[in-house]
Amino acid sequence: MDIMGMMKKAQAVQAKLQEAQEELGRLEVEGQAGGGMVSLTLNAKGELRGVRIDASLLTPADKEMLEDLIVAAFADGKAKADRAAAEKMQSLTAGLPLPPGMKLPF
Repeated sequence: MDIMGMMKKAQAVQAKLQEAQEELGRLEVEGQAGGGMVSLTLNAKGELRGVRIDASLLTPADKEMLEDLIVAAFADGKAKADRAAAEKMQSLTAGLPLPPGMKLPF
């Protein structure tokens, strides 16, 4: 066994993971609901970055519908963010002998 070689590989993977985390913080996705009347921008880490609401929804009578649309838009954006993060991590960990179900970063 080459312990030094394994340590170097582990350090390289750690550096790549750090770089990937930074990239995920910059990558943005958009979640929409109500045919685009509510739009949320999230980064690939799932952090909310922006909200756009069509002015026609800003009436007291539409309050509950607007709340539901915001939740739906966030769910859409979060799903897209999760997919983008999974794709990035999959490309990064390709070739690593990880046990089934193990995800990086830990």
